[in-house]
Amino acid sequence: MSYHWNWHIFLEKSPDGIYAYWQLLIFGAGWTLATALSAWVIALAMGSIVGVLRTAPLLWLVHLGNAYVELFRNIPLLVQMFLWYFVLPELMPGAIGDWLKQLNNASFYNAVVCLGLYTSARVAEQVKAGILSLRSGQRMAGLAMGLTLPQVYRYVLLPMAFRIILPPLSSEFLNIIKNSSVALTIGLIELTAAARSMQEFSFQVFEAFTGATLIYIVINIVVVNGMRWLEGRLAVPGFIGRVRNMPAAGH
Repeated sequence: MSYHWNWHIFLEKSPDGIYAYWQLLIFGAGWTLATALSAWVIALAMGSIVGVLRTAPLLWLVHLGNAYVELFRNIPLLVQMFLWYFVLPELMPGAIGDWLKQLNNASFYNAVVCLGLYTSARVAEQVKAGILSLRSGQRMAGLAMGLTLPQVYRYVLLPMAFRIILPPLSSEFLNIIKNSSVALTIGLIELTAAARSMQEFSFQVFEAFTGATLIYIVINIVVVNGMRWLEGRLAVPGFIGRVRNMPAAGH
């Protein structure tokens, strides 16, 4: 039996009778972007903190940062998603657990926290690599000028490190957008879940996921070009190009 193509399905009403299927996909894309952007804030903040800890002169801080990275990096994202959504409320005290279960948009908040912490471990690796790629003289020069160690990180090391690692951070941002699709397993109607819902009701599986694929491509193209523009704006002439040509650590 041959497949019956129907590209007009996007203009037909979804089962709720309010939105057309193309609007359902746009609605899902909105949740995808909201989840990814919110999780990216957590990932960038926590990843920066952990990355700094892993380059600190205190050994116990380095071990703490390493333990954080190994914990969140070595547990599959899907397992972490289930742990946050299904297991955490059961481990909390009764009142808090009940509040978490009854929270409006609980799947969204759990997905944001899970994606943010999972990606923060990867961001921490990038931040660590960026800091270690800088010459040690920059840290010593900052300390010699009377800056405290936190001030050296804030005003000297991190501004340069973030410029160096901007390309890999762009990749991590793209990854967090794509990884948001895992949230469909806990009930978040993001883009992939919206496409899945469309194909279940209309039985037009190829059209549904073709539409979702095109939306993902458009989002990623916008992100890539935006990050390239930002990279050009923040580049330090004569420095970033030299660092890129340096051999990677461990090679």
